Amino acid sequence: MVHGPLGRSYDGGVSDIPPDLARLRSSIDNIDAALVHLLAERFKCTQAVGELKATVGLPPADPGREERQVARLRALADESGLDPQFAEAFLNFIIAEVIHHHEHIAGGHGS
Repeated sequence: MVHGPLGRSYDGGVSDIPPDLARLRSSIDNIDAALVHLLAERFKCTQAVGELKATVGLPPADPGREERQVARLRALADESGLDPQFAEAFLNFIIAEVIHHHEHIAGGHGS
């Protein structure tokens, strides 16, 4: 059974999980919600970038910027105690989706 904040299950019942586990799960749920909202904001920005690129005829991908961003995120991950390989894989997943969006936008502009 999946549980929400304070040990309450999503079906409305109360579980017998320890309060510390319920508190940690509640924090994880809040962090997950924040991540979704942050990703939504990020993709709003990258959609606008895609529109600008298409308008001025720039290619959907920018390998130099992508390489700099990967290096930057790996360093941030390392400083934060997060596995840099995980951070790179996560960013590469996002970059691939952004490029896909940019290609779709460019296709709509006759590029």
